[in-house]
Amino acid sequence: MNRLFWGEFMGTFILVFFGIGSVALSLVSEVLEGAFQVALVWGIGLTLAITITRPMSGAHLNPAITLAMASWGDFPWRRVAPYFLAQFGGALLAAIAIWGFFNHAILSFEESAGLIRGKEGSEASAMIFGEYFPNPGGQPLGKLPESSFKVAFAAEFFGTGLLAFFVMMWAHPTSSFVLSAKLIPMALGLTLTVLIILFSPLSMAGFNPARDLAPRVWSALAGWGSLPFRLNGQGWWLVYLVAPFSGASFGFYLAKRCFQKRSDF
Repeated sequence: MNRLFWGEFMGTFILVFFGIGSVALSLVSEVLEGAFQVALVWGIGLTLAITITRPMSGAHLNPAITLAMASWGDFPWRRVAPYFLAQFGGALLAAIAIWGFFNHAILSFEESAGLIRGKEGSEASAMIFGEYFPNPGGQPLGKLPESSFKVAFAAEFFGTGLLAFFVMMWAHPTSSFVLSAKLIPMALGLTLTVLIILFSPLSMAGFNPARDLAPRVWSALAGWGSLPFRLNGQGWWLVYLVAPFSGASFGFYLAKRCFQKRSDF
């Protein structure tokens, strides 16, 4: 169990460290610009995380994937809670590390933009950690469009569903379309890159409850207070927790029905 736990912890740390680090860089410097570059770093992070930790734990790196595999696959339910703990722990440590490296630069960004951390408008910098809809893009959100919740929920549900669909199709041993072990990390990394490019303007393209909740909690502790949990109202947990969990389950089930070997039915 220790090997499984630390595999998920380390893999989720790598994924989230690369990912929110790219968001931080795009906000406080000119090193990264545009959704494509940020999405590419997320994809590289996932590729590296899977490559390193798949032999250790299977590289779920995402509570939504873990729950879908337990619900529709052969993943033991007794391992779900330890995997969740490892994933949230790895994401939390990544958020703390990024805050440690970039907090001075974030404070400078807030000062230049006239933002007060924890007050309305500071979602422009809090977006480095938690996610908000529609994507703040480094600016205060202002008045939210009435359709933003529905669009964001659909984006997170559909995006996570597609990611789970390809995980099942390419990586699950019962699939008739499973890829070579050497190709799986790159294939899923490219998939995540494309999904982020498509959906990040709508919801910031989280597709991962650990990636959102753990850094969101840290941002609340690091000075943004209640803002991360009240800005989008009830939408924060519906969009970034409920939608990914339900979307992954649907995507995994759909792929299972489409690509599972006949002998496994």
